[in-house]
Amino acid sequence: MEQFIQQVASGLANGAIYACVALALVMIFVATDHLNFAQGEMAMFSTYLTWQLIQWGLNFWVALAFSAGLSFLIGIIIERFILRPLHGAPVLSNVVVFIGLLAIFHSLAGAIWSHTIKAFPSPFPNVTFAGSGYIGPHQIGMIAVSLLLLFALFAFFRFTSLGLAMRAAAQNPASARLVGVRVDWMLALGWGLAAAIGAIAGAMVAPAVYLEPNMMASILLYGFAGALVGGIANPAGAVAGGFLVGVLENLVAYFGNMLEKATGLYVVGNGEKLMVALAIVIAILTLKPNGLFGRTIVKRV
Repeated sequence: MEQFIQQVASGLANGAIYACVALALVMIFVATDHLNFAQGEMAMFSTYLTWQLIQWGLNFWVALAFSAGLSFLIGIIIERFILRPLHGAPVLSNVVVFIGLLAIFHSLAGAIWSHTIKAFPSPFPNVTFAGSGYIGPHQIGMIAVSLLLLFALFAFFRFTSLGLAMRAAAQNPASARLVGVRVDWMLALGWGLAAAIGAIAGAMVAPAVYLEPNMMASILLYGFAGALVGGIANPAGAVAGGFLVGVLENLVAYFGNMLEKATGLYVVGNGEKLMVALAIVIAILTLKPNGLFGRTIVKRV
């Protein structure tokens, strides 16, 4: 029972990061109807920026704030100068651009900081009450930071005029323009926020997986799985889906290991966690394409 609780707690910690990545993906999808395949590499590049600032002597949280702010500007620049000219272009054109951005950020990180694995410091002290029991101090910190971020975004979109304008621009651009909302800028701000969220997610996950150019590859896949499970057009559902995927992947590996101990038959274990995410994506797309919390939208033509 103790191992079971530990696996659930660890899954919630991982799920918090998946939820952040899923939320960033959903923010862009809701506004553009496109999935940003470069989201993971953008987060990885931002994490390198945070690491570099720490190496220059800045406090972790100060470095993360600078990196998130810079990532916000990078996101706006990408939308304004790279994606804006593609407005109305075929879907394949946007997909090619996203893949190109993925390759660019990956290559830039390797060229600037090399492809060697680097240790990334955890900002959470290894205190006794947090480090003992079922979950470690960094995992507790990951959950806390992710939940604070998610609640802050909820308050921003629910209670601020700018957040409401961004929601209106994403849901009904034509009507939003009629009431004076600058839809183009709202879209750019959405890209900036998604990039900043990725920077925070990358800084939280780097101490657990180490820092290197491929660090976000599997995390992005889990984020996709979380977004699809919860509903790719439902931000709250994507957050719930991220936590669900985090817990589910750990429990599948846990019960697989228990089955092997009991029968000697190996079916699935820790090495197949990524396969679990892929299976979730395929199952959701096949059985419930709108996700567990998504809604079917009917358009009149």
